[in-house]
Amino acid sequence: MGNEPRPWNVMGILNVTPDSFYDGGTYTDCVAERAQQMYDDGAVVIDVGGESTRPGSLPVSVQEELDRVVPAVEEILRTVPVQISVDTTKATVARAALRAGATMVNDVSGGRFDPDLPRVAAQEDASVVVMHSRKTPRDMQEDPSYKSVLEEVAQELQEGVTRYVSAGVAHHNIIIDPGIGFAKTYFDNIALLGGLSSLSLPYPLLIGTSRKSFLGAITGRDAADRLAPSLATVGHAYTQGVRWFRVHDVAETVDYLKTLDFLTTVSPQE
Repeated sequence: MGNEPRPWNVMGILNVTPDSFYDGGTYTDCVAERAQQMYDDGAVVIDVGGESTRPGSLPVSVQEELDRVVPAVEEILRTVPVQISVDTTKATVARAALRAGATMVNDVSGGRFDPDLPRVAAQEDASVVVMHSRKTPRDMQEDPSYKSVLEEVAQELQEGVTRYVSAGVAHHNIIIDPGIGFAKTYFDNIALLGGLSSLSLPYPLLIGTSRKSFLGAITGRDAADRLAPSLATVGHAYTQGVRWFRVHDVAETVDYLKTLDFLTTVSPQE
Protein backbone atom coordinates (compact mmCIF):
# COMPACT_ATOMS: atom_id res chain seq x y z
CA MET A 1 0.00 0.00 0.00
CA GLY A 2 1.11 3.60 -0.42
CA ASN A 3 1.23 6.54 -2.75
CA GLU A 4 2.07 5.91 -6.39
CA PRO A 5 5.82 5.82 -7.15
CA ARG A 6 7.29 9.07 -8.39
CA PRO A 7 10.85 10.18 -9.16
CA TRP A 8 10.90 12.17 -5.91
CA ASN A 9 9.83 11.64 -2.31
CA VAL A 10 8.11 14.02 0.07
CA MET A 11 8.59 13.53 3.82
CA GLY A 12 5.91 15.22 5.92
CA ILE A 13 6.98 16.84 9.19
CA LEU A 14 4.87 15.87 12.21
CA ASN A 15 6.14 17.40 15.42
CA VAL A 16 4.77 16.11 18.73
CA THR A 17 6.65 18.68 20.75
CA PRO A 18 5.35 22.05 21.95
CA ASP A 19 8.40 24.13 21.02
CA SER A 20 9.17 23.56 17.34
CA PHE A 21 9.83 26.80 15.46
CA TYR A 22 6.78 26.67 13.18
CA ASP A 23 3.97 24.35 14.31
CA GLY A 24 4.97 23.28 17.81
CA GLY A 25 2.00 21.85 19.69
CA THR A 26 -0.42 22.22 16.79
CA TYR A 27 -0.92 18.52 16.06
CA THR A 28 -0.16 16.89 19.42
CA ASP A 29 -3.79 15.90 19.96
CA CYS A 30 -4.55 14.88 16.37
CA VAL A 31 -1.49 13.04 15.11
CA ALA A 32 -3.38 10.34 13.20
CA GLU A 33 -5.61 12.88 11.48
CA ARG A 34 -2.62 15.00 10.50
CA ALA A 35 -0.68 11.96 9.27
CA GLN A 36 -3.70 10.85 7.23
CA GLN A 37 -3.97 14.28 5.63
CA MET A 38 -0.28 14.34 4.71
CA TYR A 39 -0.50 10.79 3.35
CA ASP A 40 -3.56 11.71 1.28
CA ASP A 41 -1.66 14.77 0.03
CA GLY A 42 1.18 12.57 -1.23
CA ALA A 43 3.72 12.10 1.56
CA VAL A 44 5.58 8.80 1.32
CA VAL A 45 7.08 9.16 4.81
CA ILE A 46 5.88 10.91 7.96
CA ASP A 47 8.74 12.19 10.13
CA VAL A 48 7.68 12.10 13.79
CA GLY A 49 9.75 14.18 16.17
CA GLY A 50 9.47 14.47 19.94
CA GLU A 51 12.35 16.86 20.63
CA SER A 52 12.81 20.25 19.00
CA THR A 53 16.13 20.82 17.25
CA ARG A 54 15.55 24.47 16.35
CA PRO A 55 18.44 26.83 17.16
CA GLY A 56 18.63 27.46 20.91
CA SER A 57 16.40 24.54 21.85
CA LEU A 58 17.11 22.49 24.96
CA PRO A 59 17.18 18.69 25.09
CA VAL A 60 14.39 16.67 26.68
CA SER A 61 14.81 13.48 28.68
CA VAL A 62 14.74 10.07 27.06
CA GLN A 63 11.52 9.24 28.90
CA GLU A 64 9.77 12.43 27.81
CA GLU A 65 10.75 11.83 24.20
CA LEU A 66 9.58 8.21 24.41
CA ASP A 67 6.25 9.33 25.89
CA ARG A 68 5.74 11.71 22.98
CA VAL A 69 6.98 9.61 20.08
CA VAL A 70 5.99 6.00 20.65
CA PRO A 71 2.25 6.58 21.21
CA ALA A 72 2.21 8.84 18.13
CA VAL A 73 3.83 6.15 15.96
CA GLU A 74 1.42 3.52 17.23
CA GLU A 75 -1.61 5.76 16.75
CA ILE A 76 -0.67 6.67 13.19
CA LEU A 77 0.00 3.10 12.11
CA ARG A 78 -3.34 1.87 13.43
CA THR A 79 -5.08 3.76 10.63
CA VAL A 80 -2.61 5.21 8.10
CA PRO A 81 -0.67 2.93 5.68
CA VAL A 82 2.39 5.16 5.60
CA GLN A 83 6.08 4.75 6.37
CA ILE A 84 7.20 6.41 9.60
CA SER A 85 10.54 8.06 10.26
CA VAL A 86 11.55 8.88 13.83
CA ASP A 87 13.40 12.18 14.17
CA THR A 88 15.73 11.44 17.08
CA THR A 89 19.36 11.32 18.14
CA LYS A 90 18.75 8.79 20.94
CA ALA A 91 19.24 5.05 20.49
CA THR A 92 16.60 4.16 23.10
CA VAL A 93 13.96 6.28 21.38
CA ALA A 94 14.89 4.97 17.95
CA ARG A 95 14.69 1.34 19.08
CA ALA A 96 11.28 1.82 20.66
CA ALA A 97 9.89 3.69 17.64
CA LEU A 98 11.26 1.14 15.19
CA ARG A 99 9.76 -1.72 17.17
CA ALA A 100 6.47 0.16 17.22
CA GLY A 101 6.52 0.13 13.40
CA ALA A 102 8.73 2.98 12.21
CA THR A 103 11.16 2.05 9.43
CA MET A 104 13.50 5.04 9.26
CA VAL A 105 15.67 7.12 11.59
CA ASN A 106 16.28 10.81 10.90
CA ASP A 107 19.43 11.67 12.88
CA VAL A 108 20.31 15.37 12.88
CA SER A 109 23.59 14.58 14.66
CA GLY A 110 24.87 12.20 12.00
CA GLY A 111 25.66 9.67 14.72
CA ARG A 112 27.65 12.10 16.87
CA PHE A 113 25.43 12.26 19.96
CA ASP A 114 24.71 8.62 20.78
CA PRO A 115 27.23 5.99 19.66
CA ASP A 116 24.58 3.27 20.10
CA LEU A 117 22.20 4.80 17.55
CA PRO A 118 23.99 3.47 14.43
CA ARG A 119 24.07 0.00 15.96
CA VAL A 120 20.34 0.12 16.72
CA ALA A 121 19.57 1.25 13.16
CA ALA A 122 21.62 -1.66 11.83
CA GLN A 123 19.99 -4.20 14.13
CA GLU A 124 16.50 -3.06 13.14
CA ASP A 125 17.41 -2.82 9.41
CA ALA A 126 16.24 0.78 9.35
CA SER A 127 16.82 3.36 6.68
CA VAL A 128 18.73 6.37 7.98
CA VAL A 129 18.89 10.04 7.14
CA VAL A 130 22.42 11.12 8.09
CA MET A 131 22.37 14.88 8.55
CA HIS A 132 25.23 17.33 8.87
CA SER A 133 25.43 19.54 11.93
CA ARG A 134 27.94 20.77 14.48
CA LYS A 135 27.74 21.22 18.25
CA THR A 136 24.18 20.85 19.61
CA PRO A 137 20.91 22.58 18.73
CA ARG A 138 21.35 24.75 21.83
CA ASP A 139 24.66 26.26 20.69
CA MET A 140 25.04 25.39 17.00
CA GLN A 141 24.37 28.95 15.81
CA GLU A 142 27.03 30.49 18.05
CA ASP A 143 29.47 31.70 15.42
CA PRO A 144 29.51 28.81 12.93
CA SER A 145 32.60 29.04 10.73
CA TYR A 146 33.84 27.24 7.60
CA LYS A 147 36.78 27.79 5.30
CA SER A 148 34.88 25.98 2.53
CA VAL A 149 31.37 25.07 3.56
CA LEU A 150 30.74 22.68 0.65
CA GLU A 151 33.97 20.75 1.15
CA GLU A 152 33.66 20.58 4.93
CA VAL A 153 30.01 19.57 4.89
CA ALA A 154 30.78 16.82 2.37
CA GLN A 155 33.67 15.57 4.48
CA GLU A 156 31.68 15.59 7.72
CA LEU A 157 28.70 13.93 6.06
CA GLN A 158 31.05 11.14 4.98
CA GLU A 159 32.19 10.80 8.58
CA GLY A 160 28.56 10.40 9.62
CA VAL A 161 27.93 7.84 6.92
CA THR A 162 31.02 5.93 8.08
CA ARG A 163 29.62 5.76 11.62
CA TYR A 164 26.50 4.08 10.31
CA VAL A 165 28.12 1.81 7.74
CA SER A 166 30.71 0.67 10.28
CA ALA A 167 27.85 -0.30 12.60
CA GLY A 168 26.29 -2.45 9.89
CA VAL A 169 23.80 -0.19 8.12
CA ALA A 170 23.62 -1.09 4.43
CA HIS A 171 24.67 1.56 1.93
CA HIS A 172 21.28 1.35 0.20
CA ASN A 173 19.58 2.34 3.46
CA ILE A 174 21.37 5.69 3.71
CA ILE A 175 20.15 9.15 2.69
CA ILE A 176 22.23 12.26 3.35
CA ASP A 177 21.09 15.74 4.39
CA PRO A 178 23.43 18.78 4.32
CA GLY A 179 21.62 20.27 7.31
CA ILE A 180 20.39 23.61 6.02
CA GLY A 181 20.04 25.91 9.04
CA PHE A 182 22.07 23.68 11.37
CA ALA A 183 25.36 25.32 12.37
CA LYS A 184 25.21 27.44 9.22
CA THR A 185 25.14 31.17 8.60
CA TYR A 186 22.79 32.74 6.08
CA PHE A 187 25.61 32.75 3.54
CA ASP A 188 26.50 29.12 4.31
CA ASN A 189 22.92 28.08 3.59
CA ILE A 190 22.91 29.91 0.29
CA ALA A 191 26.26 28.41 -0.69
CA LEU A 192 25.04 24.91 0.11
CA LEU A 193 21.86 25.35 -1.89
CA GLY A 194 23.89 26.68 -4.78
CA GLY A 195 26.29 23.75 -4.71
CA LEU A 196 24.11 20.76 -3.91
CA SER A 197 25.16 18.99 -7.08
CA SER A 198 28.78 19.15 -5.93
CA LEU A 199 28.12 17.09 -2.80
CA SER A 200 29.46 14.05 -4.57
CA LEU A 201 28.69 11.37 -1.99
CA PRO A 202 27.01 8.37 -3.65
CA TYR A 203 23.78 8.57 -1.66
CA PRO A 204 20.35 10.07 -2.24
CA LEU A 205 20.17 13.65 -1.02
CA LEU A 206 17.44 15.14 1.18
CA ILE A 207 16.93 18.81 1.97
CA GLY A 208 14.89 20.35 4.76
CA THR A 209 14.43 24.05 4.04
CA SER A 210 10.75 24.33 4.86
CA ARG A 211 9.89 27.77 6.29
CA LYS A 212 13.36 28.23 7.83
CA SER A 213 14.73 31.55 9.04
CA PHE A 214 17.15 32.16 6.17
CA LEU A 215 14.09 32.38 3.92
CA GLY A 216 12.82 35.12 6.20
CA ALA A 217 16.13 36.92 5.75
CA ILE A 218 15.61 36.80 1.97
CA THR A 219 11.92 37.74 1.91
CA GLY A 220 11.26 39.58 5.16
CA ARG A 221 8.43 37.12 5.86
CA ASP A 222 7.59 35.37 9.13
CA ALA A 223 7.56 31.56 9.25
CA ALA A 224 3.80 31.47 8.62
CA ASP A 225 4.31 33.28 5.30
CA ARG A 226 7.27 31.35 3.88
CA LEU A 227 5.52 28.78 1.71
CA ALA A 228 6.50 30.44 -1.59
CA PRO A 229 10.21 30.73 -0.76
CA SER A 230 10.17 27.18 0.57
CA LEU A 231 8.85 25.94 -2.76
CA ALA A 232 11.50 27.98 -4.57
CA THR A 233 14.21 26.06 -2.71
CA VAL A 234 12.50 22.78 -3.58
CA GLY A 235 12.58 23.64 -7.27
CA HIS A 236 16.17 24.83 -7.11
CA ALA A 237 17.25 21.63 -5.34
CA TYR A 238 15.30 19.42 -7.73
CA THR A 239 17.19 20.83 -10.70
CA GLN A 240 20.41 19.77 -8.94
CA GLY A 241 19.34 16.18 -8.48
CA VAL A 242 17.78 16.26 -5.01
CA ARG A 243 14.89 13.81 -4.77
CA TRP A 244 13.95 13.83 -1.06
CA PHE A 245 12.19 16.82 0.48
CA ARG A 246 11.26 17.21 4.16
CA VAL A 247 8.41 19.73 4.39
CA HIS A 248 5.54 21.07 6.45
CA ASP A 249 3.35 21.72 3.39
CA VAL A 250 2.91 18.37 1.68
CA ALA A 251 0.06 19.12 -0.72
CA GLU A 252 1.66 22.26 -2.12
CA THR A 253 5.08 20.61 -2.45
CA VAL A 254 3.64 17.56 -4.21
CA ASP A 255 1.69 19.72 -6.66
CA TYR A 256 4.78 21.84 -7.29
CA LEU A 257 6.95 18.79 -7.98
CA LYS A 258 4.31 17.14 -10.17
CA THR A 259 4.17 20.26 -12.31
CA LEU A 260 7.92 20.79 -12.40
CA ASP A 261 8.56 17.17 -13.28
CA PHE A 262 5.95 17.29 -16.05
CA LEU A 263 7.35 20.47 -17.54
CA THR A 264 10.92 19.17 -17.52
CA THR A 265 10.18 15.70 -18.93
CA VAL A 266 7.33 16.03 -21.43
CA SER A 267 8.31 16.63 -25.05
CA PRO A 268 6.77 19.53 -27.00
CA GLN A 269 5.00 17.04 -29.30
CA GLU A 270 3.12 15.53 -26.38
